[in-house]
Amino acid sequence: MSGESLERYFRMIRDDRQSRPSGRLWCPAADVYRSKDGWIVKVDLAGIKPADIEITLETDVLRISGSRRDGTCGEGVSHYQLEITYSRFEKMIKFPRSIEHASIERDYRDGLLIVRLREEQAKAARR
Repeated sequence: MSGESLERYFRMIRDDRQSRPSGRLWCPAADVYRSKDGWIVKVDLAGIKPADIEITLETDVLRISGSRRDGTCGEGVSHYQLEITYSRFEKMIKFPRSIEHASIERDYRDGLLIVRLREEQAKAARR
């Protein structure tokens, strides 16, 4: 590496520490459970406000999306190391059959979003 390209490399590193990386779409981890009356989906969404989470259900696909923002990085703050992704996210879960008429209950606690999908057939069978 020449002296000029080495200097440009170190200048790029310094400049990069002054700004937040561009937002890339990320996919959070999720666990899916089958219950007697439907499904339970648990998604790891640490650091996300419940108001920033959107849940939609179409036929056999549950879509959970939103955005995680970094409130720490602002004017006069630079970063040294970044490993947490701050940008839009999307998690799509495909079920083995249509569940579009399931009721959706959500609970957000300790960084975990828990979505309960109660299928209409299970409700009717209990009556």
